[in-house]
Amino acid sequence: MKEIVEAVRAFVEENFLYAKPDFQLHENDSLLGKGIVDSMGIMEVLEFLESRFGISVPADDITEANLGSLSSIAAYVARFSGAASSTAS
Repeated sequence: MKEIVEAVRAFVEENFLYAKPDFQLHENDSLLGKGIVDSMGIMEVLEFLESRFGISVPADDITEANLGSLSSIAAYVARFSGAASSTAS
């Protein structure tokens, strides 16, 4: 799952934190709560998850619990892509 976290971190840093190079983003930081992404940013994250991991997130799954932090996104992706078993080490 670490590989997923790092892929999502790279996406977030490149697309939302490019103007804040010293910002320390931790795995459990709230992306919305820390003002890193807004509702439009969530849409960009969804597009990234679909293109990078091949998963489509249903509207009912767009929640803070599923997409609120790097770790929650990674857990969600792993659950639906089967990546947890292939990236665990």
